[in-house]
Amino acid sequence: MTVLIRHALLLCICLVAGINSTHALQQEELDNLRKHISVLQKELEKTTESQSEAADELRESERTISNSKRKLAELSSQHRAADHTLEKLRQQGQQIERDMQSQQAMLSKLLYQQYLGGKQEYFKLLLNNHDPDQTAREMRYYEYIARSRSTWLNMLRVNLAQLNEVVQLTQQKSGEIAALQAEENAQQKILEKDKLARQQVINQFAQQLKQQRHEIGRLQRDENRLSQLVAKLSKMLTQKKGKGVFNNDKLPDNRFDGKPFEQLKGKLTLPVMGEVVNKFGSARPDSTVLWRGLLLRAANGQPVKSVAAGRVVFADWLRGFGNLLIIDHGKGYMSLYGNNETLYKQVGDILRGGDTVAAVGNSGGNEDSGVYFELRHRGEPLDPIKWIAR
Repeated sequence: MTVLIRHALLLCICLVAGINSTHALQQEELDNLRKHISVLQKELEKTTESQSEAADELRESERTISNSKRKLAELSSQHRAADHTLEKLRQQGQQIERDMQSQQAMLSKLLYQQYLGGKQEYFKLLLNNHDPDQTAREMRYYEYIARSRSTWLNMLRVNLAQLNEVVQLTQQKSGEIAALQAEENAQQKILEKDKLARQQVINQFAQQLKQQRHEIGRLQRDENRLSQLVAKLSKMLTQKKGKGVFNNDKLPDNRFDGKPFEQLKGKLTLPVMGEVVNKFGSARPDSTVLWRGLLLRAANGQPVKSVAAGRVVFADWLRGFGNLLIIDHGKGYMSLYGNNETLYKQVGDILRGGDTVAAVGNSGGNEDSGVYFELRHRGEPLDPIKWIAR
């Protein structure tokens, strides 16, 4: 038996060590991924044009707005969770108080009965010439009363201790909520300041931004830059692993999670409820540069959903596409979401289909709010229309 116990303990230790080792490897892989992508981003920035161009003036302000809104969303989520916990604690405290009132009432009845009878009842039962069986039954009855009193007293003590603990936790959680509220207010002020700074940049460079939107050479450079980014990401991930009318009243969900991405052709849903304003492969307005994806016009701040399960491999500002998020779906398939106001997810985050990944915006110097959506396979753009359920 001792040998079996020893083997069981060794097995448990090995399992725990294996879990810790797996977690460490996953964290190391994530850190390496973020490091490589950070290097890639710096390389792209070094090879771009002069930093004095209008779009580059927007970069820091739009990055900051995205970070501020992501932080605000995280604080709001923590606030909601804390409120939920506080409400549960209050309900628990109320239930304990009700239980204590019931226990106190029962205990009062028992004490009152004992007061009326007192200890002399035991002697009366013994001295009276009653039937011995009846006397035994009545003695047992008094014993039950004494046990009940002890039980109710113990329950009352336990509940009192629980109530004190709940009161302390409630006070602690209330303090946490107050701190979160203060931090939310501070973050909101920072966000308003960031938005004002961005608007000042837009006002300052309004004419220049307008010209750049239709400048063929710039549009082509933006497209080339995105293609280079996707190609390098695909190569990096491959090496790592080697080692019409559409139903716009729905948003992506997780019903296809677990299926290979190539099997989802004709089944996907657009990442945001909006109007498709262009055709894949057609020329952009007043230029010969072709659309490699879909521009979905939508209200500012609307949630942008991941079209399928995957992992975030890029979440940063890119010239011409603003706050851009790229999701790797495996086997060389990627989805791209550009011009967002806020990026809620970061590099390395694992996603399910339908997860909110961003918020609609017009970052990157666009006039209208919306999302630029692309699908790519091994770096080559795919027509999203053919992948969307009609």
